[in-house]
Amino acid sequence: MLIAFLKGFGAGSGLIIAIGAQNAFVLSQGIKKNHYIVIPLICAVCDALLITLGVTGMGLFLASSRTLSLAAGMGGAVFLFLYGLRSFKSALAGGNLSSDEKTGTSLKTAVLTTLAVTLLNPHVYLDTVVLLGSLSSQFHPPGHLYFGAGAVMASFSWFFALGVGGRLLAPVFTREASWRVLNSLVGITMWVIAGSVLKALFLI
Repeated sequence: MLIAFLKGFGAGSGLIIAIGAQNAFVLSQGIKKNHYIVIPLICAVCDALLITLGVTGMGLFLASSRTLSLAAGMGGAVFLFLYGLRSFKSALAGGNLSSDEKTGTSLKTAVLTTLAVTLLNPHVYLDTVVLLGSLSSQFHPPGHLYFGAGAVMASFSWFFALGVGGRLLAPVFTREASWRVLNSLVGITMWVIAGSVLKALFLI
């Protein structure tokens, strides 16, 4: 069972650690010191629920639903585009961490935005439900559950590392140039992922 757990941890890490919209958002909020514990927790809990759905057999069902895939893809692409646009506007406006902290988002806004970044991104379902769900099928029960537990542990470890690590980087972003670069990178990441989602939808 330890082997199944370690393989789950490795597979989960490989999928989660890739640069993506969710990671960019968690890192940027950590740098802003904006609810840097709550936001990673929400991301990790959502991942845990989705991974559980995947390893218990929902992956194949969701993958076979064209309507669900299309709706999730279009909604996610629109949200990512709008969030990216907001990041570019922030980059043009300039400022730094100190000025941004004065207009920090409320807990409610942070929670809703985190849920949107997480649940409106089709790649989250592909990685957690479909791919990890499929990979877990190589293990006989209860091995698939240990595989899922390893993937969940990878998710919690990574998101909290991003949140806390971002907070430690905060002194760097007291400079306006650093702030412009961060917002530009977040915007580019969001738009690239939105484009890849739309491209995948049209190719299906």
